Amino acid sequence: METPNLNYVNELSGDNEQFKAKIISIIKKELPVEVGTYENYMQESDYFNAAQSVHKLKHKISILGLEKSYYIAVDYEHNLNNDSVALKNDFEIILKAMQEFVIKL
Repeated sequence: METPNLNYVNELSGDNEQFKAKIISIIKKELPVEVGTYENYMQESDYFNAAQSVHKLKHKISILGLEKSYYIAVDYEHNLNNDSVALKNDFEIILKAMQEFVIKL
């Protein structure tokens, strides 16, 4: 399993520590909300809106350097749009790893 990292954030921000801090702040604020929204839709078996949530979360996945996980999210989004929960466990493991990483930032 891949490990979340700040490589992309570091590359994007260069030497601008203020910009880096802003990106991290946004991730820390938005990630729990987006995960919560996804979880609510899944509890309701609202796969269409859950897929929309996965689509939003894909951006955070790529920002946190999870290249392989991004492709899992793409496939999972497609599955949800076809009323399938295949890859749900894999995707939720990714979410957990991201949340644990972000808490430590």
